[in-house]
Amino acid sequence: MIGIGYRKDFSDAFLESSILKPDFIEVAPENWMEIGGFWKQQLKKAVERYPLFCHGLSLSVGSLEGIDIGFVKKVKQFLEDFQVSVYSEHLTFSKVDNAHLYDLLPIPFTQDAINRVDENIKQVQDLLGRRLILENVSYDTVLKAEMSEEDFINEIVKRSDCELLLDVNNVYVNAFNHRYNAKNFITKMPLDRVKYIHMAGHLKVNENLIIDTHGSKIIDPVYELFEITMRKLKRDIPVLLERDFNIPELSILQAEIDALRKIKKNALKKSKNVALPN
Repeated sequence: MIGIGYRKDFSDAFLESSILKPDFIEVAPENWMEIGGFWKQQLKKAVERYPLFCHGLSLSVGSLEGIDIGFVKKVKQFLEDFQVSVYSEHLTFSKVDNAHLYDLLPIPFTQDAINRVDENIKQVQDLLGRRLILENVSYDTVLKAEMSEEDFINEIVKRSDCELLLDVNNVYVNAFNHRYNAKNFITKMPLDRVKYIHMAGHLKVNENLIIDTHGSKIIDPVYELFEITMRKLKRDIPVLLERDFNIPELSILQAEIDALRKIKKNALKKSKNVALPN
């Protein structure tokens, strides 16, 4: 399955034509939970045609003050109302002293942070009655660190029994900015707990910095990392194409969906017969 983020920017064209043919659509529940009228009807029309996945922005699993229980209950109701099978979030914090920062900030790679995140995740999972799927995120600056990012992620997944959304572009961006090997990072992830993949483009700011923007096409090195990831996974899982702004013609988005389908199919076929690269 290859999906697309459902955007109001192209809602009319998407619903009125057959150019764009994803297997599912994804929305941020915060952007749709309390709307009515025209946009609620548009979402219902989309969900009649495609399965709906949700990818949240405001859970803030890294917050010191814990989880907003009222918010989680609203999310749960939305997931039930629209029969959402996949709900994911970010391994970040976005709230301090109960004030929302409207940004996804990295969590320090420390044991204290693991303890806090583990407690928050378990509370969310109990409230939702399902495992939480958390995304590895991109970051510009490494905050106080007692361990590597891969050890941090592995420990959280192990302790909380959550699952992982592997954002391949984020791996590429972090590897470029912080000078590590993206392929080795993928190998060190808990691949048996990867349930979902995100793919996107990024912005090259200068020779030493790129930023995850979801505003441009996927570049070849990220496609290559995706192919390697699928070969290492050796199983079919949902993949999302993220495009949040600079929305091109729907035919261009469909070409990226087709490319992802082809790469995934070939990678899974090869994984049965060919030794994986180091």
